[in-house]
Amino acid sequence: MAREVFITLYLFAFRILFHIFKRFPQKKKTVFVASFGDNILYTLKEVEKQTNDQVVILQTSQCKTNFHQDHLERRIINFEPKQLLDWIRSIYHLATASTIFIDNYYGFLAVSKFRPNVRCIQLWHAAGAIKKFGLFDPSNKNRSQLALNRFHNVYNQFNHVTVGSDRMADIFKQSFGLTDENMLKTGIPRSDFFFDEVSMGQAAQSLYKVFPTIKKKRVILYAPTFRNNQMTDPHIGLEIENMYKQLHEEYVLLLKLHPSINGTIDNDYPDFVINVSNGYEISHLLTVTDILVTDYSSIPFEFSLLQKPMIFFAYDLEAYRKERGFWEDYETLVPGPVARTTEELVTVILRDEFDLEQVKTFAKDWNQYSNGNSSSNTVQAIYKDRQRFPQ
Repeated sequence: MAREVFITLYLFAFRILFHIFKRFPQKKKTVFVASFGDNILYTLKEVEKQTNDQVVILQTSQCKTNFHQDHLERRIINFEPKQLLDWIRSIYHLATASTIFIDNYYGFLAVSKFRPNVRCIQLWHAAGAIKKFGLFDPSNKNRSQLALNRFHNVYNQFNHVTVGSDRMADIFKQSFGLTDENMLKTGIPRSDFFFDEVSMGQAAQSLYKVFPTIKKKRVILYAPTFRNNQMTDPHIGLEIENMYKQLHEEYVLLLKLHPSINGTIDNDYPDFVINVSNGYEISHLLTVTDILVTDYSSIPFEFSLLQKPMIFFAYDLEAYRKERGFWEDYETLVPGPVARTTEELVTVILRDEFDLEQVKTFAKDWNQYSNGNSSSNTVQAIYKDRQRFPQ
């Protein structure tokens, strides 16, 4: 109840300010709203290359992407109510923009009545989907009608959603209540990285310098998905001592927690476990990964492009299936062995029980439109009609 009150007050204030700022002249301006950031960064670079738009990045506290890494002059604003002046400036830029890119669900869209010529493009943070979300999220049954109406109003603002495959397009249409016309089949912008051998090589070499041991051993990357009950007290599920005893001579374990997790993990085996949760991009970590271990995350959809083995550590499969729901039968969908216990996981690794043909098929199905030019294709598709922009 208190949360709904806060949201209502937040949106009321947002709506008032947005209405005021919409009276200002519209600009030839592209605004990015980032909470994940990687798709935003790749699209941003192409916007800078292909257009002469003013560019503004509104960055939430969740976003860890360094947008200054290759361009120190980019305008970046903290998009958080606690940074009051920046938050007000953010609303001004949204109200006077011509094009808006987002990479997550943002409640403010429910009360943002954009000008008719504005385009809002959803660069969703996942290339594929295992668990249900949006209108099919099982938790919706516990939501108020006010919240459900807000969800619909947000989704209705998406003029386009970038997709990497027809399979994902079908999921988006159901999750957001959209149509084929809303699907932008240009691929996932950040997937361009996996077609760039130079960039991948540089990323790998950078990690080898920081962690020399990963060049000497095979690398297991454990990247579990987000769980609501582990925001500040993460439970990784793995029996690290068991893994250490059986694998440490030949393997090293990289641990990458979800960006939303704020807790820490005690590490009793620093020569075996390396916590790379903060400060390291997942795409870069995948370049040095020999075996990916995950659960219900969307990481496998892009990792499959590298045609390397995966294990799906689903220690809480029944509970998670009931809580979140899956689009398809989990064991059939995932392109690798499903392990319920750490011992099963270790056995798969030691016996090398992988089917890479399954991974290749998975990659082909889910990365249908991601061909190394997704960022460029996305920007070309959105900006091809320049007549709608103010001069």
